[in-house]
Parts: sequence; structure tokens; C-alpha cells
Amino acid sequence: MKKKIVSLMLALTMAAGLTACGGSGSNTAPASTGDGQSTTESGTDTADSAQSTDAAEAGDAAEATGELVDGKFPETKHITVEVYDRGNDGGTDPTNNMYTEYIKKGMLEDHNVEVEFVSVPRWTETDEINNLLAAGTAPDICLTYSYPTIQTYANMGGVTDLKPLLDQYGSQLTNLQNWLGDTNIYWDLNDEDGTLWAIEGKRAVSRRILTFMRKDWLDKLGLEEPKTQEEFYNAICAFRDNASELLGADADKMVPFSVSYDVGWRAALLIESQMDPDITDKEFYINGFDDRKLTQNGTKDAMRILNKWYNEDLLWKDFALYTAGDSTEDDMMKAGYVGAFQHNWDYPYRNGEDSIQANLQRIVGPDAKYVAVDCFENSKGETLKYVDSTAGDRKIFFPATNQEPLASLLYLDWISDPEHIQYLQIGDEGVTHNKLDDGAIEVVPAQGDAIMNSGNNIDYTITCNGLHLVDDNQTLLSAAHAYSPADPADVQQAIDYADTANKVAKNVKVPEIKAEDGMGEALGSKRDVVFDTALVAKPEDFDQVWDDAIADYLSSGGQAIMDERTTAFEAKYGDSTSVD
Repeated sequence: MKKKIVSLMLALTMAAGLTACGGSGSNTAPASTGDGQSTTESGTDTADSAQSTDAAEAGDAAEATGELVDGKFPETKHITVEVYDRGNDGGTDPTNNMYTEYIKKGMLEDHNVEVEFVSVPRWTETDEINNLLAAGTAPDICLTYSYPTIQTYANMGGVTDLKPLLDQYGSQLTNLQNWLGDTNIYWDLNDEDGTLWAIEGKRAVSRRILTFMRKDWLDKLGLEEPKTQEEFYNAICAFRDNASELLGADADKMVPFSVSYDVGWRAALLIESQMDPDITDKEFYINGFDDRKLTQNGTKDAMRILNKWYNEDLLWKDFALYTAGDSTEDDMMKAGYVGAFQHNWDYPYRNGEDSIQANLQRIVGPDAKYVAVDCFENSKGETLKYVDSTAGDRKIFFPATNQEPLASLLYLDWISDPEHIQYLQIGDEGVTHNKLDDGAIEVVPAQGDAIMNSGNNIDYTITCNGLHLVDDNQTLLSAAHAYSPADPADVQQAIDYADTANKVAKNVKVPEIKAEDGMGEALGSKRDVVFDTALVAKPEDFDQVWDDAIADYLSSGGQAIMDERTTAFEAKYGDSTSVD
């Protein structure tokens, strides 16, 4: 990449007499009317001829250096872009639909760049990206939730350092800069060596996880929506004890509280309620390699509670048999067998007519629905929720095999244009959305090629996660209407709870932790074993099972990571336990 940049600079120097240089090293050629005449009306034929010659030479120089003329490449460029394949029933081809065509057409018209989408299975995306990087066949623009994966291949020379490219072309990326800002663009910048392996997509909102309960079941049993953990426990006990009344002949299918194979995510609010609400930045960071909070103080206490509930027949017994992407649990929710669960703040309302809520009401009846509740209080009585900053979403990076870095950066800039984000998120009026009297956008169920495979089309707005319309006020008005056919009042309740008592993650700027290199997948698997085996253990065996599994996790690399994180934090922040 350095050689490519040096060559580019030499070519620009040679062409300096023909073109005007911008602050980023980019060139803009004089415009021509296309008929061989100058755009000025006065002047001699000689001047006209000279100007035409200059323009032609400028265009030739731009073509030779790969630079832009009026924002476009003189020769058509071709890039490949990763897109998640979620395997949605009734969904569209993620590489070929009205939204991909919108992007392809826009990039070709605006920048003369052909875009080809490459699908990667969403639920095994880390494994797939590993394979593509190892084979040297990764798309030019890649994304993943796993920064350790990026770091591992960066250390092997398999990822492009974006910092020199942003230094060179930053002034041409105004949409990207205006949307992400320095916070998200340089979140992963290494302060020691100045490398930047990835750009963080931006969370338009920082909502994370909520608890959902069957409102119709609560009503039928004369119970209020729980406000405390004790009330939640009493409610799921009531679901279990009244299974015949609630499910009739399907009573044996009752799941009072569903926790999936991903226990650390799906019991996050319980885990966080057992943590010290005054935890220091230092302690949180040292134990923060695993985002499921496996080694945080309080996690064992939370798991002891779950173990008790499991042995009281309050949890899904077969949870550990299933893996990411399996639809069994969702199907149980849709069929009406699940009383409560924790998941992403909007989970039951996603996917329009194929959402959990819509299917539940079709199968069970119009009164059946899940509502958000806020009931896992900590030692201070607060329902504190640990949320990410605007960063912490998908990490966007270019593999070293990317031969079109400028075209790829222009793609990120193009999809960060507010108008483009808005269209990709809401589509066409009368087809995928309606405008209400108060100006709010109401998303409506789409058909055929207009179906979105992901909420707000986040698989295409990879720099933006969450509703973000051009007008901020319209965004606020529209948030609860973005999940048709769900009742906007139910969505608004989820929004209100998700925005309550949030603790935002901080960016601990320390050098790369070498002990983390290549350990994400291996330790992630061991983490799941810790959670799963402890959850299903007999109560009298819980401590031994948990302690043994944690010891194995730590001896397999977890302790080395925590030790190196301790050293790095203290080297950066001294005796302070805060990053402020």
C-alpha cells in the first residue's frame, strides 16, 4: 500500500503543471462542454484549442493516476462489498434487489464505480471472514463485529492501514466525516504506531437489550408488568404453574423464560444487575475482553440465580442444543409458548409481517403480544443498562487484496450521505412507507423486491445502525412507527425503557493487547461452555462446575489477556482507575 501511495504521489507531481492539486492530493480537471469548445464565450480559437488540449491532458493525467474528474474516475472501477445473508424466509436476494440496484446505479453515476455485492452468512460471519481472508478472496469492503479477527490478520499483513488513505483523501469524504466524525473514524487508531485497521460504523441510537413478557398472559393471570426482579420471578413462576390455563393442550411446551445458547447476551440485564454499579473504568476494562461479561464481578452471582431458575423448570431446557442462526427459539415465541425473554431492544418487532409479534398474533390471536418491561434492578435500585458508545457497531475494513482503496472509500462516503441513508432505510412512499399527518414516517409491509432483509436495511447502511432520517425531528417522530405492523405504543414503550439509566462504554486507548491476538473465537467457545455447563448443573454442584470452567477459560488465555490489560491500563493511566 505504501508503494502504491508513493507511486501515486510521483505521478501527481509529474502532472502538477496540468492540474490543480487539492489539499488531499486529489486533482480536478477543467470542465468541457463535450463538443470540443471552451465553456467561455470570449477568446480566440487558439485559446479555445489550448484550453481543450489542457482539459484532455488533465483527463489523461487523472486516468493515469487513478484520480477523479468532477468526482468520477475516468475509467470505470470495480469493487466488491460484503453484505450479510440472514436467510430470511420470504426475504430477497441480499446481492440483488431494489436496494442493491439503487446503490449500484448511484455509485456508477456519481463516481463511475461498479459495485458487486458478496453475501456472507450473518450468523457465522466471523468464521466466513476468517476463511475469505485466509484464502485471499475477501471482498474489497469487509465488515465484522469481531475486531480481534481484524487485528489477527492485520498482524499478518492481511489488512490495509486506513490512516494514510484517510490523510490523503479525507477532504473528498465529507459525508463520511460529517456522519461518523473523528470519534467513529479514529476509534480504533493505535496511538503508539498510528495504524488504523478499521472504521467503526455508527449507532444512531445506543439502545441495547430489554426484557419482554407476554402482556396477555400477565393480564389473564391478573398480574402487573413487573418492576423488580422479584416481581419478574413471581410472574414466570405463575406462567409455569398455570401452563394448562395459558396453553391448554400445549401446556407441556410452556417455556416461562427463554435463555438461548448465547447466555451472556440473553441474560445480560440480570448479569449487569449483579455487578457493582460503581465499577471503575479500570476493572471494567480488565475484565472486558469478553463482551458477555464472563469474568466481571457479579456474573457468577447472576448465573447462580439462573441455575436456580433452570432447576425450578423456569427456563428453556433444551437451550444448549442449538446454535446461532437456528430458528427453533423464535418459532417457539411465534407459536406462543414463551412467556418472557431478553434480547435486542426491538427484537419482537423486527422483520415486519414475519416478526415474532406479527406471527404470534396470527397464530394465537390479536390480543397476544410481547411488551417491554424494566425490572432488573441493581444494588442501588436502578435498572442500569450498559450500552455501547456511538462506536462499537460493525467494524469496516479493507483487506490487503483491495486494489481500489479510493473507490472503496468513496463507497463508504456515498452510503453515508443523509439522503442515501434515508432512502435505504424507508424506501419509496406508498410502497415501503407512508407519511402521517404529523410528518412521521410509518413503515408498511413490503412485497417482493422491496422487502428489507434487516431492520432499517442496516445490511446496506453499514456506517449507520438505527433509524436516521435527514430531518432529526422527523426521526424522533418516526421511531415508533418503523416496525409495522407492531403497535407503535408497544414500540414506544420499548424505546422509553431502553433509553432509561444507560451507562455508556468508554474508549480505553491503550496499545494492542498481544495476548488477545487470535483468541476471540477460541475463548468465545470456552465462554459458552462456562455459561452452559454452570446453568444446567445441579444446585449443589454449581460452585464446583463454575469454578472449574472458569479456571479452564483463564488458563486457556483469559488470564494472560487480563494481566496484559492490567499492565497496559496502568502504563497509560498510572494510578487512576478512570479514563477521564
